[in-house]
Formats: sequence, C-alpha cells, structure tokens
Amino acid sequence: MKLRSLRIENQPELMIIPMIDIIFFLLVFFMISTLSMVEQHTIPVSLPQATAAQQDIPRSVNITVMQDGQVLFDQEQIPLQLLAKRVSMEITKQPDNVFVLRADKQVDYGKVVTVLDELKLAGARRVSVATEMKGR
Repeated sequence: MKLRSLRIENQPELMIIPMIDIIFFLLVFFMISTLSMVEQHTIPVSLPQATAAQQDIPRSVNITVMQDGQVLFDQEQIPLQLLAKRVSMEITKQPDNVFVLRADKQVDYGKVVTVLDELKLAGARRVSVATEMKGR
C-alpha cells in the first residue's frame, strides 16, 4: 500500500509559467523582426534631372473665410461668385489638390456652408475643414 501512495504523490506537474515566458519571448522576437523587414533598403543612385518632372505629393490650397466674411484663395482676396471658377481652374491644373477650408469661429455658419457648397459645385473632391486642437 505504501508503494501505491508514492506513485500518486510523484505525478509530474505541468508548469505553465515557463511556457508563458517562452511565448512572450517569441512574440517579441517576431514583432522586432517584422519591424526590421518593413524598411526598404535601396541602392543609392544619382538620378538624372528633367524639366517635365512632377511631384507626386498633392498640393493643398487654403480657402480662408475671414471674420468679416471675406473669402481668401490662398493669400488672395476673391469674391464668392468667382470662387467656383478659380477652384475649377486649380482642379484642371492638378486634379488631386486638397482644398483646406479655414474659417474664423466667429463667422456665420451659413457663410461657411455657402463656401463649402461653392467648392463642391466646382468639382472639388478632396475638401477638409481646418480646426485647432482643443487644449486639455
């Protein structure tokens, strides 16, 4: 009877903590190795110059509505009636322009909606509204 009780007491225990450590180690290893694979290593080459070269970065055009209701296209004051025509001219030059609508917070809401409507009627597809980050 004594032999039988010794066998039961000497059953192997499953230790989970070392397995968890190994799993976390493998997880960190694969995360770090994946981050190093994302970098693209290119061969340094001296590229030739061309006069017809274009930038792939879309240009952003600022449309500002001042507190007194004036509309500025970049830095130039423009009447609201000519805004759609000017925007469509910019779109024909470079179709992927981003138009950033910047309006003073004291401006009437209807004026901002009118300017936004003129942008959409002119064919502007990429319009964003500029805001400031709220202080915490």
